[in-house]
This record gives sequence, C-alpha cells and structure tokens, in this order.
Amino acid sequence: MEPPVSQLTRRAWCVLLVAWLGWGFDVFDALLFNFVAPNCIPTLLHLPLGSQAARAATAQWTGILTALLLVGWALGGTLFGYVADRIGRERALILTILVYALGTASCALAPSLPVLILCRAAASLGIGGEWAAGATLVAETVPSRHRLLAGALLQTASPLGLFLAMGMTWLIAGHLMADSPATSWRYVFACGLIPVVVVLIARIGLSKQLAAPQTHPHGSLVAGLLDLFSPSLRRATLSALAMSVVAIMTWWCCNAFLPTIANTLGSRAAVLQGLSGGAAVKVAESWKATTTLWFNCGGIVGALLAVPLGHWLGRRALFAVYYGTGAFALLVVFGVAWPPEITLRLTFFVGVSIYGVFGALTYYLPELFPSHRRALGAGFCYNTGRLLAAAGPFLVGAYSAQQSDPLRGALTALTAVAIVPLLAAIGTPWISESGSLHNTRELPLG
Repeated sequence: MEPPVSQLTRRAWCVLLVAWLGWGFDVFDALLFNFVAPNCIPTLLHLPLGSQAARAATAQWTGILTALLLVGWALGGTLFGYVADRIGRERALILTILVYALGTASCALAPSLPVLILCRAAASLGIGGEWAAGATLVAETVPSRHRLLAGALLQTASPLGLFLAMGMTWLIAGHLMADSPATSWRYVFACGLIPVVVVLIARIGLSKQLAAPQTHPHGSLVAGLLDLFSPSLRRATLSALAMSVVAIMTWWCCNAFLPTIANTLGSRAAVLQGLSGGAAVKVAESWKATTTLWFNCGGIVGALLAVPLGHWLGRRALFAVYYGTGAFALLVVFGVAWPPEITLRLTFFVGVSIYGVFGALTYYLPELFPSHRRALGAGFCYNTGRLLAAAGPFLVGAYSAQQSDPLRGALTALTAVAIVPLLAAIGTPWISESGSLHNTRELPLG
C-alpha cells in the first residue's frame, strides 16, 4: 500500500513545489499580454486609445499574437521535451523558466509591434518547454496512488498565475499609473522578471533535494518524433494530440479575448456613468479583474474535480464530461444576451469546464508514454496541440475585427467555438484510456 499523501518523501514535495512555481509563472508571463493589449497594441500602432480603430486593431492583433505565441510554444515544447530527456527534467525546467522570464521582460522595451512579436516569440519557447519538463518530473516522482492529486495540484498554479497577471495589471495600469495607459503596459511586462528571482531562490534552497538528473539519450530529436508514431505508440500519441488540441484551442479562444471583452464592457459602463480619463480606466480594469476572478475560480474548482472524477469515471468518460459541459457553458454564457455583469460572473462555469480539464491533462499525457519518450511525448503532443489550436484565436480575432461591433463579434465567435468541445465529447470513446504507467505502483525516475 502506498503511503498517505502526508507521508510523501521530501523530494516529492520539493519537486512538486518547483514544478508548481514554474507552471504558475509560466502562465503569469504568458498572459500579461492579454491584459495590456487594449493599451499596448494601439500605442505601438499610434492609434488613439479607446477609439473604434484601436478596438478593432486590438481584436485583430490579439488573435494574431496569440496564434504566433501558440506556434512558438509548440516549437519550444517539442525542443525542450527532447532536451529534458537528454539532460534531465530538473535542469531543463530551470532553463525554460529563465528563457520565458527574460523574453517576457524584454517586451517592456519594445519600440514597435514587430519587436514585441520577436520578444514574445523568444518567451514562447521557454513557456512551451516548461510544461513538458515540469509535468513529466512530477509524474515520475510522485507515487502512482497520488498522481491524480499531484497533477490537479500542479494545474492549480495556472489559474493562480492568471490571478497574479490580473493583479499586477490592476495594480499598475488600473491604479498606480491609471493616468498613463500609453506607458503603464511596459511596467506590467517588466514584472515578467519576477519568476527569475523566485525560482532561482527555490532552486538554491532545494538543490540538496533534487537528485542528480537521470537522462535518456536515445537518438536524435527526429528519431524520437518518428518513434512517437511507431505502431506501439501511435494510438497514445494521437489520443494525446486530440485531447490537447481541443483543450488548448477552446481555452485560448476564451482566455485571449475575455480581458478585451471585459475592458470594452467596462469602458461602456464608465461612459454611462459619465466618467473619463483615469476614472474610466479604473472602471475598465476593475471589470477585467472581475472577469478574471470568476473565470479562474471556476478553473481551480474544475482542476480539483479532476481528482475524484478521474478515480470514478476513468480517462475517457472524464474527458467526455469536461468537453460536453464546456460546450454547453460556451453556448449559454456567450450565446445568450445576459446583462453585462451577469455575463462576467457566468464565466465561472466556463472556467470549471474549459479551464478545469487541464487538471486531467497534467497526469493523462505523461502516463501514456514510456520513460525514454515521456517528456518528448508529453511535450510534443501538448505543444503541437498549441500549434494546431493557433487557428482558433486567429479566426476569432479576425472575425471580431471585421464586425461593426467587435464586442458582439467576439461573443458570437466564442459561441461558435462550442462545436469544438462538443465534437471532442462525442469522439472520446476512441481515445486511449491509459498508457504503460497507468495504475503502476511507482513511476521510474527520469
């Protein structure tokens, strides 16, 4: 019998802490752009803030930059997944954190939109690689009995990272620099350096607990990718890809545009209240914070629900439940003309399903692959999912920008996105239930 969770080894707790910090700050750095886009994009394009042209450009470029970011994540996840199999999970994890932190902070100095895109591309490589190294490290360190709980706990770092991104934006752009929206976004991006300080301190403090890396130098990256599609691993790879594409496309379509939707609703509310200038900015930032709060609270609840649901239902039924309820939530929340304040609060239910499903992916993907291909397999599938999912935010942004009312266009597009999780829910009987590591007593370290 495995020990109770309170008796996990000190190494297991340390590994979980480092991976949790890395994943939380991964999301923090990744999503800072979403919150500053309404000020950042018009400023770099020299458009008047709050104008119709600025809103249309923000919708369009949010979709484009999100799509480009997902492509970079896919490349970074595959590359660093291979690196993690070669030099060890722990070394790769720390390396990816440094890459995405420095890349995000450099956005603060961007003089133009092309330079901003280059900085985001650099950050995206580290962001994509962090998940592959961190999730694999946790899966291989925590005993199988506690893998569901460890995976769900790891996923709670994601909404908390989003909370932090929202909080920093609210503090800097919504209060300390509410009268300087054309420059406040630069200071928000500079906060991307926070992960360097926190994680380096954690690395030094935990260095005695992190064992020497065990590596798996099995051929080149190309050989490893070909192996993923060999007869023995093909079904696992396709199952992991399918579940990743659906989860990531749906989540990013929502999350990339929720701050912009909330900002527009808040700005209109401020106009109705007769507010302008810094006072109007504070209202818009407050509405963004409210939306983020409800969406992320739902994400935390949904991630933790993945633990009992995973035990009771198994993997296939688990994904069917999440994707089925996710499709229903998108139709109800964005397809019905609720009062603006109600729409913001109903995003809680979108978070429970669309965000919560990632609590299952953190343990489902690594357990599908053998040790020598685990980080590469999980990283390739999760991040190639981002590559294939990039079309979603791009299309939502392009459609919204072409409408006379970009807000109504975004709501309509998000309603249509419901078809993606609905089709996935129907197709879950054909995915792989588990891999070679499901229900094993203990995972081999790597």
